[in-house]
Amino acid sequence: MVMQRQRDIVRPRLAGFIKSKPRVERWLIAVLIVCLPLAGAGDTPAPAVSSDRLQVITEQGEMLVDTAAPPGTRWCIKWNHSVAKFTVLDCYQNVAGTMQLERSHQPDFAAGLGHTIGRGEQVSDGKGGYWINAINEPVANNRYALRVGSTDVDHRVVWQYDEHYNEVSLSAHASGQRVILQIIQAAPPSVN
Repeated sequence: MVMQRQRDIVRPRLAGFIKSKPRVERWLIAVLIVCLPLAGAGDTPAPAVSSDRLQVITEQGEMLVDTAAPPGTRWCIKWNHSVAKFTVLDCYQNVAGTMQLERSHQPDFAAGLGHTIGRGEQVSDGKGGYWINAINEPVANNRYALRVGSTDVDHRVVWQYDEHYNEVSLSAHASGQRVILQIIQAAPPSVN
C-alpha cells in the first residue's frame, strides 16, 4: 500500500519534470531511468585491497619481514624471558592503519613483567599465567625500535596468514642489533 502511494506520487512528478525539458534532455533522462538500475549488473565488486605492510628492517636496511597486514591483521613478538626462561608474547593489531599494542601474555610475574593498573585488563590464562587484554595503545608513528636479544632470548615475529602459521626469528638474523618494526602503506603502483 505504501509502495503504491509512493509510485502514485513519484510518477506524476517525474512525468511533469520530463515534459518540462526539451526533447533531447527528455530522451537522456529516459535512457538514464531505464539503464541506471542495470549500471552494475554482472560486475563483480572490486575487493577492498589494503597496501598496509608489516615490516621488520635492520639498521643496515636488510628486510627481515615484509608481509601484507591489512586492517584487522594481528601479530606477536614472541620471546623467552632472559631470567625465567619462559615465553612472553606482546601482541599487536593493525587497527584502521594504526599499529596498536593489543595484549600481552606473561606466564609469571618475573623481573620486568607485570600488569600496570589502568593499562589493560589482567585475566588468568588458566595455566598459572595471565593475559593483559585490551591494552589498545597506539604505537607512535606506526613504528618502534627493538634491540634484538640473543638466540637464548630468541625474539620472533609470529603471525597467521591464510591459515598458515608464520614465524621469523629476529635473533637468528640480527642478534644484538637494533631493528625497526613498522606498519607502512606501500605506494600505489604508478600509472604511465
